Amino acid sequence: MLEIEIFSDAICPWCFIGKRRLEKALKRLGANNEFDPEVRLRWRPYLLYPNLPIEGIDRNELLRRRYGPRGDKGRVPAAILAEAAAENIGLRYDLIERTPNTRAAHRLVEWVYVEGGWQAQHAVVETLFQAYFCLGQDVGDADVLSGLAKPFGLTESVKDCVLNGEGRLGAELDAEIDAQLERGLDLGVSGVPGYVMGGSYLLPGAQDTETMQAIIQRAKIRFSSV
Repeated sequence: MLEIEIFSDAICPWCFIGKRRLEKALKRLGANNEFDPEVRLRWRPYLLYPNLPIEGIDRNELLRRRYGPRGDKGRVPAAILAEAAAENIGLRYDLIERTPNTRAAHRLVEWVYVEGGWQAQHAVVETLFQAYFCLGQDVGDADVLSGLAKPFGLTESVKDCVLNGEGRLGAELDAEIDAQLERGLDLGVSGVPGYVMGGSYLLPGAQDTETMQAIIQRAKIRFSSV
C-alpha cells in the first residue's frame, strides 16, 4: 500500500485544483471509476498565512497590505480561474470577505482522520474547499466549521476541543499539527500543494494529471509494502 501525504491549506486554490487532478490520476489507476486500491491518502497541514490573528482578516485589507493599490479582490489571475474551470471548479472570489486563520480547520481535518479514517478525511477536505472557494464561507469561524463538520460526527461534547483547541484533545491535535508543519519543512515543502510519497519523496505543485499518474505508478513500485 502506497501512502500519499498531501500538504495543503484550505484557502489554497492550487491545492483544490491539485486535489481534482490527484483524484483523476487515482481513478485512472483504479477500475470502475474508483480510486486505485493500492493507494491511501493522508492530508497534512500547511499554513499559507501563519501569522494571521485567530479571527482572520478582511480580505481586501490583506490584499492591500501585500500588493498596495493593486490589491483588489476583484482581480483574480486568469490562469487560476482557467485551471480551476478545467477541473470543474467555479472559484467565487467575489463571495470571499475574509481570509481566515486555518488552524481550526486543520484541527478538524486531523480529528476526522482519527475518527473516520482517510476516506472521511478526504471528504472533509473537499467540504472545506467547497465552502471557502465556492460559497465564500469563513472556514476559520468555529460556527461555520461546526455546521460543516456535523456530517462527519462532530458533537457538542468535543466541538470546543476540535475547533477552539480546548482541553487535552485540542492540545493533542495542535501538537500533531505543529509536528507535521515542522516535518513538512524538513521534507522540503515550501509551498502547496506538496505530495509526499512513501514518507520521503516530494512532488511539489499542482502537477497535471498525466504527470501525477506516471509518478504514482512508479512510486507504487518503489515504496509500496504489504
